[in-house]
Amino acid sequence: MTPHADHDSYIAAAPEPFRPALQHLRGVLAQALPDAEEMTAYNMPGFSVQGRVVASYAAFSKQLGLYVLGPAIATHAEELRAAGLKPSKTGVTFPAHKMPADQLVERLVRTSREHLDG
Repeated sequence: MTPHADHDSYIAAAPEPFRPALQHLRGVLAQALPDAEEMTAYNMPGFSVQGRVVASYAAFSKQLGLYVLGPAIATHAEELRAAGLKPSKTGVTFPAHKMPADQLVERLVRTSREHLDG
């Protein structure tokens, strides 16, 4: 994907089958991080607090990705694996039709937010 200035243009440029999932993920992140600002970095839309990225998301050719601070992935690694997801050091990828549960996404981003100060 080419660089995008905001979440709306990023989602609009994503493959059509991914757009509803991206829009949903954006809403879950916004709700879980009410004090965060929308931003883009590394050509990914995300949310930052005091200028530091807390969570971001992306669309790839065959899957979506959710990225948070490493300690959040480590804290919830077993839960991610139990959900059938394969976590990396700072994120998790998944097909658009098999998104992680909203509650799991909320726990990940809230844990990520908690680690900004710690």
